[in-house]
Amino acid sequence: MKKHGKKFRAALEKVEAGRKYTLEEGISKVKEIAFAKFDETVELTMWLGVDPRKADQLVRGTVVLPHGLGRSKTVLVIASGDKIKEAEEAGADFVGGEDMVEKIKGGWLDFDAVIATPDMMRLVGGLGKVLGPRGLMPNPKTGTVTPDVRTAVQETKAGKVEYRVDKTGVIHVPVGKVSFEPEKIKDNARMLIDAVVKAKPTTAKGKYVKKVNLAATMSPGVLLDETAYVK
Repeated sequence: MKKHGKKFRAALEKVEAGRKYTLEEGISKVKEIAFAKFDETVELTMWLGVDPRKADQLVRGTVVLPHGLGRSKTVLVIASGDKIKEAEEAGADFVGGEDMVEKIKGGWLDFDAVIATPDMMRLVGGLGKVLGPRGLMPNPKTGTVTPDVRTAVQETKAGKVEYRVDKTGVIHVPVGKVSFEPEKIKDNARMLIDAVVKAKPTTAKGKYVKKVNLAATMSPGVLLDETAYVK
């Protein structure tokens, strides 16, 4: 069993056992108990009543957080022709075609997001083993394979995040930094929660949102009242 340090245990003592906090209370508590010397990321975790083994119960999508995540993502666009200029004008950090594909094959991974135009997927498809495990593989479902490069780059820079249920039926998504004003964390979390609730598969049976937790990187989690998000 993992042993926690004194600071973690001290923070845990400030969380009322068994209590389910409102979103506002949870944010306040997370900010209160955060103890790391760096600006911790605040992550929202949702346990869903779905069976990810069934294709029609995969909960997945993207949402643009109104206040971003505290830093702009480094965006790579793999495109050709006029789309290269479009990507550059939209603010992409790296733009290229086959040269970028070869660079990634050589071990280069200095980016946070990858956007590709449909015509370039014949080349990008070969990067699945490299980009897939890191959650960076472009996909039409998340808007990262698209001819509308400008919008994709702008949304990604503005704070677009992907949510995807894992094999245990859980979604983990960052919603801000401990240094954020409480209202900004609340807006981001609310936007994400609403998106996940709307994405409920029609085939899902029983309780959909089973548990919701809010936590900073190094600190204990705070349970939220999941009944507030069931419509």
